[in-house]
Amino acid sequence: MPSSDASAPVSEALRLASSRLERAGIVDAIVDAELLLGHVLALSRGGVQAAAFRGDGLTSAQADDFADLVERRATRVPLQHLTGIAPFRSLELSVGPGVFVPRPETEIVAQLAIDALRAAAAPEPVAVDLGTGSGALALAMATEVPHARVHAAENSVDAFVWAKENFARWGGDNARVAFIDLADAFLELDGTVSVVASNPPYVPDDAIPRDPEVRHHDPAAALYGGPDGLDVIRVISRVGLRLAHPGGTIVLEHGEWQGEAIRAVLENDGWRAAATHPDLTMRDRATTAVRP
Repeated sequence: MPSSDASAPVSEALRLASSRLERAGIVDAIVDAELLLGHVLALSRGGVQAAAFRGDGLTSAQADDFADLVERRATRVPLQHLTGIAPFRSLELSVGPGVFVPRPETEIVAQLAIDALRAAAAPEPVAVDLGTGSGALALAMATEVPHARVHAAENSVDAFVWAKENFARWGGDNARVAFIDLADAFLELDGTVSVVASNPPYVPDDAIPRDPEVRHHDPAAALYGGPDGLDVIRVISRVGLRLAHPGGTIVLEHGEWQGEAIRAVLENDGWRAAATHPDLTMRDRATTAVRP
């Protein structure tokens, strides 16, 4: 790291940034500060910590870039929009305005889908991700179950742009993304799909999220699912029945309070063995069911 034209030690820049972010209400402010500085310096978070320990300094340009990012983060612009990257399992996905930022809690949904896909008897099991957004679920399945064929559907133009970028980077011959209405998705796959997965919009229309990052920056179409939050889930349940073969699995993410209602939707549509699963914080965040 350049030592000439140094305007501030890395450690001091991090201290001031963390203090600014704390005042703005950012949880884990030091983590965000380290990640933002890592973005400026093209270092990992560990690399930033090492630079602070060594007593490295920032150039004036680096300090200015960092200060600008910290101020934008203090206005509650999502961290991932500032760095352009959202980690998801083994992937680093490109994200920004217009697409839902993948969350750690979605990783349990991915795991359930991957487990079901690995358990499928077919030599090339088929999976579908309905409403793929950034491509997180689909690309996790495609990269972690390479003998599967994964199809992703997205109906938002803005989100589709991000999905295409991520599929170009991470998707192989076994993964594709299509811009298509979810109700009509992949008619050619009817009755052949082993796993139907989705992280759909499930927030009730009048349940405005508290976090400014979500309320002001996640696209409304990826958040709100009608008066009870289940409108899109009802569509996906019916589409999933069309796509899945007997014994095929559906995996849905949802709010921690919605498991019972979603099990009822699935069972009323004809799915069987509906079960709700906790995430790593022991909150009910995913429901699965099997096509008879």
